[in-house]
Amino acid sequence: MTEEFLSLSAEETRRYARQFAATLQPGDMVSLSGLLGAGKTEFMRGVTEFFNCDDQLSSPTFPLFNIYEGSLGCDPVTLHHFDLYRINSLKELEAIGFDEYLSNGDFSFVEWADRFAEYAPLYTVTVALAYAGSESRSIIIKRKP
Repeated sequence: MTEEFLSLSAEETRRYARQFAATLQPGDMVSLSGLLGAGKTEFMRGVTEFFNCDDQLSSPTFPLFNIYEGSLGCDPVTLHHFDLYRINSLKELEAIGFDEYLSNGDFSFVEWADRFAEYAPLYTVTVALAYAGSESRSIIIKRKP
C-alpha cells in the first residue's frame, strides 16, 4: 500500500507524521530516506509529538542514534531513532549494536536506511521525503503487505 502527500510547510510535514504515527504498531521498523534537508528530522518531530516524547528531538547525525521515551494512551513506549549518514560499513553498523537496538524498541526509525540494503527486508514501512519546491516536500509512504 502506498500513500503520497505534498507538504507545503514544516508544520504540515509534522502533521502528516502525526497521522502516520497513529497507524503504527509496536515492533514496526521505519526506513526514512531523502536528501539532506528533505525533512526527515521534521517528520520525526511529528512522530515524537504523537508519542508524547518529552525530550527535544534533534537530528541524531552526530550521536548516531537517540532513544525517546513516550506514551501511547496510558502505555509507555520506546522509540529508537537512528541516523546512518556517518556509518560507512556494515562492520561499523554492527559495532554500535544496530541489530540489538533495532529489535528492542517498540518502534524504530532509521534515517539513511537505504545506505544498507542488507537491512531492507526488516523494515515494515518506508518513508521517502523529497524536495518539491523550496518549502514543499513530497512524502511517499509504502507499507509492506
